[in-house]
Amino acid sequence: MESYKFAPAYELPSWPFVAPPELGSDSVVRHPIVIVGAGPAGLTLACDLARRGVRAVLLDEDDTVGVRGASSRGICYAQKSLEIFARLGIYERVAQKGITWSFGRTFSDQQEVYNFNLKTDSVSAQPPFINLQQFYVEWFLVERTLELGLTDLRWKNHVVDVTPLADGVRIEVETPAGRYTIEADHLIDATGANSPIRTQLGIDAHPSRSTDRWCISDVRFKKPLPTERWTWVDAPFNEGRAVWQHLMGDGVWRIDYQMPEDCDTAHISQPEVAGARLREQLGPGVEFEFVWIGPYGYRDHLLDNFRHGRILFIGDSAHVVSPFGARGGNSGIQDAANLGWKLALVAQGLAGDALLDTYDAERRPAAVENLRVTSRSARFLAPRTPAEHTLRRAVVALASRHAFARALVNTGRMSVANDYPAAPHLPEGGRSVQNLPLRHLDGTPTTLMELLADGTRCLGLWFAPTRAQAEAAADVAASLPLRLVAVGGDSDLATLQPDEALARHLGNATPGSLCLVRPDAYRATLLDNPTPASISSAVHAALAHR
Repeated sequence: MESYKFAPAYELPSWPFVAPPELGSDSVVRHPIVIVGAGPAGLTLACDLARRGVRAVLLDEDDTVGVRGASSRGICYAQKSLEIFARLGIYERVAQKGITWSFGRTFSDQQEVYNFNLKTDSVSAQPPFINLQQFYVEWFLVERTLELGLTDLRWKNHVVDVTPLADGVRIEVETPAGRYTIEADHLIDATGANSPIRTQLGIDAHPSRSTDRWCISDVRFKKPLPTERWTWVDAPFNEGRAVWQHLMGDGVWRIDYQMPEDCDTAHISQPEVAGARLREQLGPGVEFEFVWIGPYGYRDHLLDNFRHGRILFIGDSAHVVSPFGARGGNSGIQDAANLGWKLALVAQGLAGDALLDTYDAERRPAAVENLRVTSRSARFLAPRTPAEHTLRRAVVALASRHAFARALVNTGRMSVANDYPAAPHLPEGGRSVQNLPLRHLDGTPTTLMELLADGTRCLGLWFAPTRAQAEAAADVAASLPLRLVAVGGDSDLATLQPDEALARHLGNATPGSLCLVRPDAYRATLLDNPTPASISSAVHAALAHR
C-alpha cells in the first residue's frame, strides 16, 4: 500500500497569559462590555468596537488561534465579510494571503452540468469570495485588535460561571494564577456551538444532527490545479457521492468527500484511506502531500432569542447551519458587525438600550433564512426518499441543456448579505450596501467603507443638495450621530463626485434625495428632498428611539 507524506505542521502564534488586575482584589470591577470567545465572531466584535473607539474585555480559554493541529475549518469569506474586514483594516492582509475566486463548475459523474461567475453584478471593491484558512483570519484580527489598543485581550481566562443581574452580568473566571470575579454591563457570548454559557443558563438551542458524514482532506499538490470551485453532485471517484474542491492560502486545497452514513470516522480519516480516494480522483501520476485530514458531521441549532437581558449571543453560540454555501462563519462575522455599532452607541450614551433589541430583530431572521437555505442544500446532496432521489436525477439530467434546471441544482447557495425585515426602526427594511469605489471632489479615491469607518455615525449620502438645504440640515446633523456627505451639488458639505453607479445601487437616488446608511453598511431609508426634521426623524428611527 502506498504511503503518504504530511507537510510540516503550521506554527500558530501564541500570546502570553498576563495576570488580570482583578486577581486578589476584594472589590468587583464593572466593565461596560465583556466578550467571551476569540473565534471569528468574538474577534470581529472586539475589533469593531475598538475601531469605533470603544473599550472591551475579551476572554478566551486558549492562548492561540484556530485549533491545535491547524485544520482549515472555515475557509470561504463572502463579500460582505470582506467589506467588514476592509473597514476594520485587515482586508489587504486577507486578500494577499488568500485566494480570490468567483468562478465555479458543477459536475455530475464526468459531465459539467453548469458553471457560474459570481462577479457579474457586483459593484464592490471586494470580490465575491476569498478562500483562506480560518486561523489566518483570526490571527489577523488579533493583531489588528492589539494594534488599535482599546481591547483588554485576556488569554487563558476560562469563564466558569455567569450570573445574570438586574443591570448587568457577574462573571467568574479561572486563570493559571487563580480565580477572579468581574461584572459587565453587557456580556457577549461568542464561545461557539458548544457554548458553556448557554448550557449553564439552560437556554434551549433546539439542536438537530444530520446522519450525513464527510471527510476533509487538506492537500498540497506539486502541480497547480485551476483556481476554481469545483463541485461534484455524484462523483464517480467517490462511489457516486458529493465532493467539493477549493484552493486556500499557501497552495493548500480543501477537498471534502461525502461518506456513507454508517462509516467508521476513524477509518475514513487514515492517510492510506484518504490517499486512496485522492488517487481514485486524480490518477497515479499526481504528486501531493497531506496538510490535515479529519471527519465531520454537520448539525444545526437556533436560539429562540439572541438576547437574554444583558447577555447577547453571536455566531455559533446563537445559530449553527450546515456548511453548504459558507453561511456559517460569514453569518457570525456579520452578527458582530450588526451588534458592534449598536453596543458602541449604547456604551457611549448616544442610544438607548432598546437599540440592542434590534440585533435579535434583524439577525435572527437572517439565521432562519440561512437555516432554510442550507437545509435545502443538505436534502439535495443527501436525498432521504425515493422521490427525492428521482427528482435529483431528473434535475441533473436536464441541467446541462436547460437554464431552469440549472437553478435547481443545489450544491450550496453561496453566502450573501441578508436583507432585514421592515420594523419600526427600519420601516423600509434593510438592504446591504456594497463597498463601492468612490472619489472625492478633488479626485482622491475613497470607498463607502472608508466613509463609514469614522466612529459610530450614520452616513447621509445627499445627492446634489442645494446650498440652502445643506445649511439648514447642518445644525441638526451636528447634534446627531450623523455624517452628511454631498454627492455632487454646490453645498459646503464634504463632497463626492457625482456617481451614477452609487445612485442606482442605493435605490435609484435622484437629485435632492438623501440615503441614510447605517454604520454596518445597511440602507436605513431613502428620503426625497429631506428637511432637517425628516432627517432627524430618520436617524432617531434607525437608533430605535421611540
